[in-house]
Amino acid sequence: MIKLAMIDSKNIRTRMAPSPTGELHIGGLRTLLYDYALAKKNNGQFILRIEDTDQKRLVVGSQERILQVIKDYGLNWDEGPDIGGPYGPYVQSERLDIYQKYIKELVDKGFAYYCFCTQERLDSLRATQKAAKQLPRYDQHCFHLSKDEIQKNLDAKIPYTVRLVIPKSETIIFDDIIRGKIKFNTNEVDDQVLIKSNGIPTYHFAAVVDDHLMKITHVFRGEEWLTSTPKHLLLYRYFNWEAPAFAHLTVLLNPDGKGKLSKRTGSTHARVFLDEGYLPEAMLNFLMLLGWNPGTDQEFFTLDQFIQNFSLEHLHKKSPIFDRKKLDYFNGYYLRQKTDEQLFDLFKKFLPTASDDQIKILVPVLKERIVKLSDLVSQTKFLFENVEYDQELLLKKGTDPKLAIDMLTKSKELINNNFDNLSEKLLELIKNNNWNTGEFFMVFRVAICGSVFTPPVVECLPALGQKKTLEKIDIAITKLTQ
Repeated sequence: MIKLAMIDSKNIRTRMAPSPTGELHIGGLRTLLYDYALAKKNNGQFILRIEDTDQKRLVVGSQERILQVIKDYGLNWDEGPDIGGPYGPYVQSERLDIYQKYIKELVDKGFAYYCFCTQERLDSLRATQKAAKQLPRYDQHCFHLSKDEIQKNLDAKIPYTVRLVIPKSETIIFDDIIRGKIKFNTNEVDDQVLIKSNGIPTYHFAAVVDDHLMKITHVFRGEEWLTSTPKHLLLYRYFNWEAPAFAHLTVLLNPDGKGKLSKRTGSTHARVFLDEGYLPEAMLNFLMLLGWNPGTDQEFFTLDQFIQNFSLEHLHKKSPIFDRKKLDYFNGYYLRQKTDEQLFDLFKKFLPTASDDQIKILVPVLKERIVKLSDLVSQTKFLFENVEYDQELLLKKGTDPKLAIDMLTKSKELINNNFDNLSEKLLELIKNNNWNTGEFFMVFRVAICGSVFTPPVVECLPALGQKKTLEKIDIAITKLTQ
């Protein structure tokens, strides 16, 4: 039995190591947030490292977009590929010479071995094991090659990988920060490939070497990496290195609580949430509570408050539901905390064709009525175009067409004569004509906005302008007379 002691260091160093194979997942941002909080609370360092060893899946521009979206969420790092640091380089493809040094050490000590098996043989082996209902794993065929056979294959330049030697019938025990004592039998662990045939290390090898050399004390990662931990711990033992503390975070569940968060239920990329108009501070606050709690009823935290309150003891063992209604609740709250001046630029970003005067009118009217900033696009569509709708929509409440025409005609006369204090004047018009208030505003709302679900239509008219307001009423009258 082997048991590795967890590190106890006063200098906390955490890292986030995204792969530039696409966009940063929202779950990755949560992991980063916890890494960041632990380091900052303990006056330690948070490191950003790029793990680009999966060369086949690299996406052009992905690394730059990942760095930028992290910054756009208001987070930063103490060491990383763009700013350097004492343990660089911080991109794995720039560290290949380092990995070659350490893989040679493992091979020389007998803790790793060359594997010359072709992909065809490996596929056949896996198929045979699967048919026999056995656990698919490498059969250590090349582990038993003699030194002469190995050298002959190397001289012949036969492609090879380098595999980790897994001891037989041992128990690996470690204490996970979240899950407590974890045990693995090495008979269930495969001889992991450490160096691929192209000379590039796999995640398992590169991550361990980098975490050690960069003096990482705590590793946060998803629970899907739990079964890989024995391989990593063996590497730490073979190198006689002290292992970091591991925390395997729960997965984020779909809003219905069924299955891992997936695209079929909406956005999963961190960038998309910003593009949809969720505020960075609202997203971070929401993510803080998806796997951690403060031990109190408090639910609103600034980033600084979160750092002050963060504790490893309050990380969750149960997978949280990615409740989008809760996210909307947080975002609405943070939107309402902003002043009209702060909201001006945010509104402008989502309504680029609106004039400054229009934005100034819309901010106080709509700030209480939107959940996310992208809602502004649909809410204000009527300001910039004539929305198509059928005559029946004007008569939604069963209004007689002649009555609807009378309502719109008299409203047009009122607006044409005076465009100020319209709310009071329209209410007076309704009263003088003994119209039903709800019925009138249904007709008027549809005439102006082309929809029954609208922002406060009268308050928005100054942003529409007198001329366009009259034009929309004329369009509605025409629809009713056809």
